[in-house]
Amino acid sequence: MVQLEKIYDFSEATLGGDASGHDFYHAQRVGDWAVKFFLADHENMTEAEEAVLRAGGLLHDTIDDKVVDDVPGQIQKVEKLLSNSDFSTEEMADVMDTIQHMSYSANLVHHYELSELGQYVQDADRIESLGAIAIARTFAYGGAKGRVLADPKVLPVTELKDKAAYRKNENPSVNHFYEKIFKLPAQLNTPAARMEGEKRKEFMKIFLRELNNETGLLNNPAFDLDKV
Repeated sequence: MVQLEKIYDFSEATLGGDASGHDFYHAQRVGDWAVKFFLADHENMTEAEEAVLRAGGLLHDTIDDKVVDDVPGQIQKVEKLLSNSDFSTEEMADVMDTIQHMSYSANLVHHYELSELGQYVQDADRIESLGAIAIARTFAYGGAKGRVLADPKVLPVTELKDKAAYRKNENPSVNHFYEKIFKLPAQLNTPAARMEGEKRKEFMKIFLRELNNETGLLNNPAFDLDKV
């Protein structure tokens, strides 16, 4: 039987001190949402399927270059961890393929075809970039990177063509909603996630309208919420 305790411990040890929105509780929620979405779309779920979903959520940011410096070395640690936690060869391959190919930036140029379980983990991670938690994470990440909240003179970039351009983009935090977040609902894979994604998108639009009512920082047509 798979030993998820070791996965939880590794995730918390790696991500516990993160202040950019990629913390352990985010990873835990991704695993939880992946399971919720899978159960919403299927009549049942095996223990092995749940283990892959939770491991994918818990581990997806532990190999991210936003969080760790030595990505190849970290990948080796995660592979060893999965093996020592009694994942089968097939389950290990599914988790590793998912966490290495699920990110938004990894799919800007080439769209990776994930397994069915991988698609649920990817959707769960993208759900964390929508809704109230997304607002909190966006501003937490922007603050951690020293970005201003909003600047009416700096308009959203219409297209970020590759990972390098995406990572180099230092626009104000509010711009991130238009440059990435509002694009996510259309990119969700699974029925349950798409329903949740649309609901969360509408909530964020309410928030940004109120932000503009209070500040006037989003009066430029480039920030028109009726066009997203």
